Amino acid sequence: MLSPERLALPDYEYLAQRHVLTYMEDAVCQLLENKEDISQYGIARFFTEYFNSVCQGTHILFREFSFIQATPHNRASFLRAFWRCFRTVGKNGDLLTMREYHCLLQLLCPDFPLELTQKAARIVLMDDAMDCLMSFSDFLFAFQIQFYYSEFLESVAAIYQDLLSGKNPNTVIVPTSSSGQHRQRPTLGEASVLEGVEASLFYQCLENLCDRHKYSCPPPALVKEVLSNVQRLTFYGFLVALSKHHGINQALGALPDKGDLMHDPAMDEALERLVVRSRLHRTSRQHRAKEPGAFGFQRREKLEALEREPSASAPTPYSYWW
Repeated sequence: MLSPERLALPDYEYLAQRHVLTYMEDAVCQLLENKEDISQYGIARFFTEYFNSVCQGTHILFREFSFIQATPHNRASFLRAFWRCFRTVGKNGDLLTMREYHCLLQLLCPDFPLELTQKAARIVLMDDAMDCLMSFSDFLFAFQIQFYYSEFLESVAAIYQDLLSGKNPNTVIVPTSSSGQHRQRPTLGEASVLEGVEASLFYQCLENLCDRHKYSCPPPALVKEVLSNVQRLTFYGFLVALSKHHGINQALGALPDKGDLMHDPAMDEALERLVVRSRLHRTSRQHRAKEPGAFGFQRREKLEALEREPSASAPTPYSYWW
């Protein structure tokens, strides 16, 4: 059934909004790259499985960074996958460094850039050393803001620097205007006395930024709510406020609330099934090894040797491209 939103938009606008052409191009490229394997079970089945994986959010696993950041849906899917795969880090109470979190990100996306991980860690650590330990939840919510809104935050950083140096990005000064001739800007020394920039002026600039650009940005009403609680703030203070804002996390829709971050019943049930299946398989192998036969003792010794070998018991990752 078509949604009311779909019926309210022209076809071309809906396709652009949902990035349908991006997925069609990617599907066709994969079809051409793997046509020999795909020909065994049919093109129709390939496209069905591809778009099912897009809907489920599994299509981003082990893909290149350029594809992961290509659409808002891809970014949200990657955030959800990172949370679900490494939720046990937070559940166990482990604290990791920025480099260690980056290694976890690279397990899902081998070419994930270090710079994005560093920016996310800086939201948590502020002026502390970048090798300090961080909790999973602190890093995850900071990473969500930095990754999902990366282009928006680049523009916000430029606006903040302009305001900090006494410029107003929204003001156009005509050379012959008397107001322009008599306007006085604070010097760098005067600006450094007050911490950060004026929140109301900062919001005016961000509101215009959201109107001018079509890339993903937080809902302006929620940004206004964040900035209405303070008179002045720093750039990283603004990022911390975004990362901790309940409404922005809900609007983005990739992660659960912080209180539910360690709970994922569906994933826990799937993991429990895997553990039970592994135990049953091991019991069955041990039973067969103890059976009498010409090579019974040799078979049992080989099984025990394989179980002692770390690489033998570890599952081999298989890169699904859809």
